[in-house]
Amino acid sequence: MNITKLDHVNVRTNRLDKMVEWYTNFVGLKNGDRPRFSFPGAWLYAGDQAIIHLVGADGDAGAGAETPLKLEHFALSATGQKAFEEKLAATGEKFSKTEITDFNIIQYNVWDPDGNHIHIDFPLHE
Repeated sequence: MNITKLDHVNVRTNRLDKMVEWYTNFVGLKNGDRPRFSFPGAWLYAGDQAIIHLVGADGDAGAGAETPLKLEHFALSATGQKAFEEKLAATGEKFSKTEITDFNIIQYNVWDPDGNHIHIDFPLHE
């Protein structure tokens, strides 16, 4: 076996509409086709790949009754760093920015409406 890439992230939320709005309007993903599951949700696409699967949950959207969620963050690679930074300034979104020269990236740490930590990485010399 040889793992070649992460396919998608599945995120539970009790604020499905707000999360879809944030990921489409702020991050720039597209809300797209999703199988007809018996529960609410949305699949958010980067190009033709559904990379974030949102699952609508009633009540607490945690991972389980006794087990708190342990995922610290997930990361997205992107282009268009200048436009993204302008959007951050215009919307007042909370963020931190770090240059990671070892990997030639500028990393923006942001948090979605449910508080999930995402970092969006841009080429250092875009």
